[in-house]
Amino acid sequence: MTSQMFPADASTAYRWRTGALQAIHPVQAVALDDLLGIDRQKAELVRNTAQFVAHRPANHALLTGSRGTGKSSLVKAVLTRFAADGLRLIEVPVHELFALPDVVAPLRGRTERFILYVDDFSVAADDPALASLKAALDGGVEEPPDNVLIYATSNRRHLLPEFQNENEQYTWHGDELHPGESVEEKISLSERFGLWLSFPPFTQDQYLNVVQLHLRRLNCARWDDETRVLACRWALQRGSRSGRVANQFARDFAGQQPHST
Repeated sequence: MTSQMFPADASTAYRWRTGALQAIHPVQAVALDDLLGIDRQKAELVRNTAQFVAHRPANHALLTGSRGTGKSSLVKAVLTRFAADGLRLIEVPVHELFALPDVVAPLRGRTERFILYVDDFSVAADDPALASLKAALDGGVEEPPDNVLIYATSNRRHLLPEFQNENEQYTWHGDELHPGESVEEKISLSERFGLWLSFPPFTQDQYLNVVQLHLRRLNCARWDDETRVLACRWALQRGSRSGRVANQFARDFAGQQPHST
């Protein structure tokens, strides 16, 4: 039988694994001020979360966009910001979404406020986990607990794979273009999230700003034209300008610098 007990080992973050909640130690601390180039997204998610921890109405949130642009880091930073106010985070793997009723059961009635965190969401259209997710977002027969929200990240805005032949399902009704049934199903899933936040690819200036931030955090003071060229070349070789790529370059570059005495 699935465990319905909340862990005695207290933490600000937990993960659902093998049918039970497990406390995470240590919890990664991410500062909001360290996330650059996503000011609008930060403001919106912080506002929504502040409403939630204040026991005011708030929405489930879907964070979509290019890989490595700060979606997951922003969720972690929100936990860092509001943990002292009673916010807790539970990481639920995509393949465990079918167990959402069991995940939520021990949370009902607790004083803490819980975010169910689903990272890198992407499943097939016939995955049984979708039914559990839809019920958790919209509510089924059972009233959903008011101390639980879902924050999901995905590279896909509509969460499910999209195929070329779905373009053929669009039809014209007078002057209006209507999607086909399978497209409607995918849109309806993402629309169950009340807050949508999009993360576009970084510009070169944003990317270089994040590189400088990571270099400073690694106590590397060097920043000159050669460093900029190397950072841009690193991004070009990886086909991406993102916070993740910026961090990877900074670690590689800083690790090669002589230690100061």
